[in-house]
Amino acid sequence: MAGLDIITFGCRLNLVESEVIRRHAAAAGLADAVIVNTCAVTAEAERQARQAIRRARRARPTARLIVTGCAAQLDPARFAAMPEVDQVLGNQEKLRRKSYDADAPRILRGDLRATTPVPAPRIESFDGHTRAFVQIQQGCEHRCTFCIIPLARGDNRSLAIGEIVAQVRALVARGYREVVLTGVDITGFGGDLPGRPRLGQLARRLLALVPELPRLRLSSLDPVEIDDDLWRLIAEEPRLMPHLHLSIQSGDDLILKRMKRRHSRGDVLALCRRARDLRPGIALGADLIAGFPTEDEAMFQNTAALIDEAGLDYLHVFPFSARPETPAARMPQVAPALIRERAALLRAQATAALARSLAARIDSVASVLSERGGVGHTEHFAPVRLTAPSEPGRLMAMRITGVADRHLVGELR
Repeated sequence: MAGLDIITFGCRLNLVESEVIRRHAAAAGLADAVIVNTCAVTAEAERQARQAIRRARRARPTARLIVTGCAAQLDPARFAAMPEVDQVLGNQEKLRRKSYDADAPRILRGDLRATTPVPAPRIESFDGHTRAFVQIQQGCEHRCTFCIIPLARGDNRSLAIGEIVAQVRALVARGYREVVLTGVDITGFGGDLPGRPRLGQLARRLLALVPELPRLRLSSLDPVEIDDDLWRLIAEEPRLMPHLHLSIQSGDDLILKRMKRRHSRGDVLALCRRARDLRPGIALGADLIAGFPTEDEAMFQNTAALIDEAGLDYLHVFPFSARPETPAARMPQVAPALIRERAALLRAQATAALARSLAARIDSVASVLSERGGVGHTEHFAPVRLTAPSEPGRLMAMRITGVADRHLVGELR
C-alpha cells in the first residue's frame, strides 16, 4: 500500500526529528516511501534497524526506502550496501527538505565536527503521541568513554529561548496539555548562547511566558548539571512535573571514573535526598549500564545496592555494548553471558522498584493525562489503567485505589 511511513528508533529527540522528516518528505512529494530513523546507542539498536529495513522492503517492494539517524551518520556505507536501501541521509541532511528530492544524491552525509546551527522546526503535532516533545538543544560536549553519540550528533548547540517558547506556545494552542523538553544533553542547554542561560532559566521563562501550559516535563538530566534555578522550580513550581530522570549509569565510583562521568555515588545519593526534601513524593528514574568493562562482582553489587539506597522508582537498564571508536571498546571486556545475567538482575530490581513505587501511590489523588488505549500517566509519570473511556489528552483527577498489571487503578473524581 502506498503512503509515507516513518519508523523511529531510539530517543525522544528522534521522535521530534521524525516529525520534521515527515513534513519535509511530504513537501517533497514522497507518496510511496519508508524512512527508517535509526539509533546507534547500542549494537542491538543497530541490529533492530537493519531488521526493520529488510522487513519494510518485503512489505513495500516498490517504495523508496530511506535510512537516516545516528547509525546512518556513523556508517553510511554499511546501510548504502544493503540492497533494500535507496538512499542514506546523515543527521543534518535529514532535517533539510531538499534531501528528499528525487534527484538528491544516494548518500548525503556531512561532517558534524563543524558546528552547525540547530534548525528551529515548528512542529504542529506528534503522530500517535498525547504529549508533545520540544527540542531545546543538540549534541554533547562530554566524552563519556562508552558513548558514541557525540560522533553522531556533534557538540552542544542550543536553540534560542524565544524559538523554544514559540514552539511550546504553538503546541499548547493545538491542545497539548504536557510538553517534554528534550535533546541529547538538556542540562548542557545554553552554554553556547549569549549570556549562557541554563536549563532552569529556560524552564522558568517558559512557564512564565506560556501560563496556559499545564504540565512541563524534563527528559534525562546529568546529575552534576542541575542548576540553582532548576532546583528552585523543583521546590516551588507545581507545573514542573515531580519526576526527574537521571543519567547515572553506575553505582560504583571506580566504574564511574572509567566511564568518565563527572559524578560519584555519593553525589547521586545527595541529589536524591535533596530532591525529596524539596519536593516530597517526587519520582526518580535512572539509566544504568550493566557489565561495563572491568566491572567485577563487587562493583556490580554497588550499582544494584544504589537502586534501593537512592529509592529509584523507574529504571532503564542497558547491557553494555561496545561501540566502535570509543575508549570503552578498548578496555578489558566483561563476558557477554555475564553482562546479560547482570542486566537481567537489574531489570528484576527495576520491576520490584516500580511495584514499590506504585504501591506507595495508593490512597493518593493523582493528576492523570489520558492517552490512547485506555491508559495514562500521572504527574509522577506512574502508568495508570483507565476504568472508563476518555478522550486522549484530557487531564483528570483520580483517586488511586490499587495496582493491577504494573498500572495504577482508581476512580475519577
